Amino acid sequence: MNQVADILKLAAQAEQQNIDAVLATVIRTEGSAYRHAGAMMLICADGRSVGMISGGCLEPHIIKRAFWLTRHGANVQAYQTGDDIEYNESGDAGFAIKDDDSYDDDFLDEELDSELNFGLGCNGRVHVLFERLVTAMSLLDLIRQTRKTQQPVTIATLIKFDSPHSQNSQHKGSEPQIGTRIDLDAYLNTGQLIAVDSSQNFFDAFNTFTHAIKRLSGHKFNKKNADYVIVEGDLDKGPIDDSQQNLTRESVPKAGQKEWLVQRICPQIRLLICGAGNDVMPLVTMAKLQDWHVTVIDSRPQYATRIRFSQADVVKCLPLDDTETLIKLSSNAIVAVMSHSLTQDRARLAVLLEHPPAYLGQLGPRYRTERLIKELSATMVNPALLDEGIAKLHYPIGYKLGGDGPEALALGIIAQMSAVIHGQTSPTRLPDSKCNPQASVQQIPAQPLTEYDYADSYAHD
Repeated sequence: MNQVADILKLAAQAEQQNIDAVLATVIRTEGSAYRHAGAMMLICADGRSVGMISGGCLEPHIIKRAFWLTRHGANVQAYQTGDDIEYNESGDAGFAIKDDDSYDDDFLDEELDSELNFGLGCNGRVHVLFERLVTAMSLLDLIRQTRKTQQPVTIATLIKFDSPHSQNSQHKGSEPQIGTRIDLDAYLNTGQLIAVDSSQNFFDAFNTFTHAIKRLSGHKFNKKNADYVIVEGDLDKGPIDDSQQNLTRESVPKAGQKEWLVQRICPQIRLLICGAGNDVMPLVTMAKLQDWHVTVIDSRPQYATRIRFSQADVVKCLPLDDTETLIKLSSNAIVAVMSHSLTQDRARLAVLLEHPPAYLGQLGPRYRTERLIKELSATMVNPALLDEGIAKLHYPIGYKLGGDGPEALALGIIAQMSAVIHGQTSPTRLPDSKCNPQASVQQIPAQPLTEYDYADSYAHD
């Protein structure tokens, strides 16, 4: 999730300063959309705002309306960004971003609407949940907790709930409200409905809510960590493939359906960089722009300093023989080995190849890495223990995207890491790093390496 750190920071400030705020969350998109389900934006009453739920077209409109829309509680709106501009009786173009009448909103500001007389041509629709910070803070606290514990949590947020018993005067007003969040993991473990916000209570005498949660608890995510799911009666329609939706009235949910945003709240992507040279600095910057958690280690105390890497979350002078700490830091992380030192790289690779992380990349020309692998294999009684790590090793690290210098190198590294961890492949074949070197390694004669014996073009051969 991008810009989440800024949202968490501003929310904490607003709460401490007793400033009201509104959290806007994308719950569903149809057609072309810049952001997708789960994207958030925080709007403060004093004018501050962070986050994006579109490419910038919706934000001014939403900032002006957020507090009005939530005057009675959480509210859902749908905005269309198509080129099917409507015209009024005078022949003037109407605004291309409009509220969908499938959700209640009796607010219509003619002056505000006249400011949105532009057609984006995106032909998309964005559904947004608005809620005040006092109710949304439980979600933000959960995100903070997930980042701290490194344990993901699956939740379901109620978007629309039409119970057949909602008109019963005895139960009216006690039904779950829009924005109610249920911890699906807790339900799987205990069989109890546990709200993310402990202050939320609801009446479920007819088990209609419980039945919906039971089906949602077994939800399998489609592509991302957030899916819009419709539960109707005893049927679960599953996640909606919004990219294939036609923007017709038939795509609007029908009455009687239970609509949910199911999210997997995940920890930050963790990047471990073994090496603290100057070329690591832009890599740290780009990783933090992606909201990754970044740790920089080096055994040389003059390199691993907080002054040099102020943006990193952790900077640690780690001795080469501290294997236990290295294994802990690299567990479920993406790792770049780029110390420009054969001694450093050899020691780090010896551990990482035997305990391979989610992603492992080695800086330097191909022949340098292959010789290092051969040397390490020769020192082991059972070289096969390195096979899994060798199969995952990307070398030279990063994509060849062109350009020169540390910034271009960092861009290629970030691009490859992101593609690998998100399971993406390039639409065209990039001359990227080699990934299973075993065959070529066997052809290289064993010979000692000297420090810095690789070419000036150290990123690639």
